[in-house]
Amino acid sequence: MSRIVLTLMLCVFGITTGEFVIAGILPDVAADLAVSIPAAGLLVTAYALGMIVGGPVLTALTARFPRKPLITALLGVAVAGNLASTLAPGYPVLFAARVISACVVATFFANAIVVAAASAPPDRQASTVAKLALGMNLAMILGAPLGTAIGHALGWRATFAAITAVCLAGLVLVWRLVPIGLPERPNQRAEVTESGLGVRSELRVFGERDVRLAIALTAVGNAGLLAVFTYLAPLLTGVAGFPAEAVAGLLLVYGVGAALGNLAGGWLYDRAPSASMPGLLALLTAVLAVAWLVGRHPVPAAVTVFLLGAVGFAVIPGMQARVLSAAAEAPTLAIAVNASAYQVAAAFAGWLGGRVIDAAGVRPIYLVAAAVTAAGFMLAVYSGRRTRTPAR
Repeated sequence: MSRIVLTLMLCVFGITTGEFVIAGILPDVAADLAVSIPAAGLLVTAYALGMIVGGPVLTALTARFPRKPLITALLGVAVAGNLASTLAPGYPVLFAARVISACVVATFFANAIVVAAASAPPDRQASTVAKLALGMNLAMILGAPLGTAIGHALGWRATFAAITAVCLAGLVLVWRLVPIGLPERPNQRAEVTESGLGVRSELRVFGERDVRLAIALTAVGNAGLLAVFTYLAPLLTGVAGFPAEAVAGLLLVYGVGAALGNLAGGWLYDRAPSASMPGLLALLTAVLAVAWLVGRHPVPAAVTVFLLGAVGFAVIPGMQARVLSAAAEAPTLAIAVNASAYQVAAAFAGWLGGRVIDAAGVRPIYLVAAAVTAAGFMLAVYSGRRTRTPAR
């Protein structure tokens, strides 16, 4: 793994830990700032909205900026946002700091993915993106639990201080290791890889149907799994019968599966780009259906938790690679919008799962998620028929 990818992976780890860790320290934040748990929960919503709205807008506005200074500046904003969270005197400042931190995430991811892909051989772009996304998996497996432990031991402000330190270390490494000019790819102009194209050229790619299909596939293909993940705790305790204290361990099982599946998915997409995406979505649909069947039995339910993480995250590298391929002339804004599409899917998944629970209880979430994922499978098949061999 190159030093560039390792550096960007560390940055992704720090930024993503800042997104996930709030769930583990939410009661501590609420108690210290004298707000209710639901009010503290809005900090999660604020972060998602910051990514959904801020990502595409900021990416469009910075389309002409050279990538290395831009990535460094974005990391600087992340450092400032997490430092502001550490020092926040009250809830309004913390809320604003979370929004500011979230606004740069999608733009950073988009540029980091382009940089990582440009540093890789043409036939290894998906697996390189998978390695970069491993930073997100590690944030789930290690970052969030460690941040929660730090928060419980030293206070929630210490958690954000640690995240600030990681992001600052990533900023220094980016400045030292990432080159100003990126390697030029065949059929890809130097000005694309080095500095972007500008707002009009970036926006023009959305006129391509393949770009819109790739982004739609991210939203539809992930919405089912996100519905299950959002309500995984009640599914495990209320349906499978696990004690509440077992949920943390099962989330670790999910995270391990996600990390392994992420790497395997990148490897598969590089070797079979047309077949791997519909195949993985069909497999995910089947796993969700099986989870409904065995959901009342603890041991099989635990196995499906691992499989859901593995198969669910195996689809992500290919989805990112599809956007890179479809929007090859101006990929940065397309990837940022793709990240926003994932957040929209997460918001929709939370709403959908809540409606299912109100209407039929917790267990049917598995079946509804399977149906949504099946729609993603059909969209992948349709998209694959339009482009049998994605351009590199």
